[in-house]
Amino acid sequence: MAFGWIDEQAELRRRAGLVRTLRPRPARSPLLDLASNDYLGLAHHPEVTEGAARAASTWGAGATGSRLVTGTTELHTELERELAAFCGFEAALVFSSGYAANLAAVTALAPHGSLIVSDAGNHASLIDGCRLARGTTQVVAHAEPEAVRKALAGHAGTAIAVSDTVFSVDGDAVPLAELAEACREHGAGLVVDDAHGLGVLGDGGRGAPHAAGLAGADDVVATVTLSKSLGSQGGAVLGPARVVDHLVNAARTFIFDTGLAPAAAGAALAALRLLRREPQRAERARAVADELYARLTTAGLEAVRPDAAVVSVRAPSPEDAVRWAAECRAAGLAVGCFRPPSVPDGISRLRLTARADLTGQQIERAVRLIGETRP
Repeated sequence: MAFGWIDEQAELRRRAGLVRTLRPRPARSPLLDLASNDYLGLAHHPEVTEGAARAASTWGAGATGSRLVTGTTELHTELERELAAFCGFEAALVFSSGYAANLAAVTALAPHGSLIVSDAGNHASLIDGCRLARGTTQVVAHAEPEAVRKALAGHAGTAIAVSDTVFSVDGDAVPLAELAEACREHGAGLVVDDAHGLGVLGDGGRGAPHAAGLAGADDVVATVTLSKSLGSQGGAVLGPARVVDHLVNAARTFIFDTGLAPAAAGAALAALRLLRREPQRAERARAVADELYARLTTAGLEAVRPDAAVVSVRAPSPEDAVRWAAECRAAGLAVGCFRPPSVPDGISRLRLTARADLTGQQIERAVRLIGETRP
């Protein structure tokens, strides 16, 4: 029977406690939200939603075509110009998603014969980029610049190192300056995904490369998403102008994909301008993460010290993690639930988002509910 194997796979997932289901949410949820990636609390900000509405009214509901045909509006180029300037890079190129941006950066910058050195903890989009690229991929130990250095030393040709700046599972950061140094010793480029750094790290939220003094370097490329701190949707690649020009001509997820909807571009641009005006939002997000971590560990829970706005709390098993998250939800708290195969180390955990707009009372309530429902 066609697709009969799907039933077998479904049963294996059920036995392992790994079944995933969609849970549609209402426009305004009564739950205290520590599950989304809305780090700065901008997804519902009036200026951001007005930016989306104004863009849709002006430019239409959709981009109407690929970026190279009719999908580039003046709004897209305005967003690219301001995003590059804010983050400290020479140029930017906007994509329909952060996933598409990562696929573009890795595949277009790793031609046949090149080496890609990839961190073991990288996001799925970077992993898929490595799989699709024509270069050879070597996976190295998580957040270990020395492992990157050793891998590059064994290759004589073109090479890039690929890494998240802040890893989405535990919220830990790669030692970016040391990683860049390892790359430069061997003439390799550095491609970093700053999805969880933009809006949280760096001066006023300018991102991890900016904080490490790497923004604008001719051997550093960063990807970002517009769907986390900026509360919108889409992604971008930031880097030297010649790299961006190369992506326009070589990146398949740019050439053959419909452009980002104008509403998303308008919302992201409004959020970016708001962040520039209110840089304290980035500092507040980090402070909330630190407070969550301190309260959780004081309560006897095993949490990972956050380097940005993600706080991870370990669970005994995948089943316990699912049950824990469900009991939190029943008590009025939405938390993320990460388990295999989403986690490379096989350790299940609750994933908490430290939002800049959380109050002290909400933080206290969240910690209390997590403690009361612990397995």
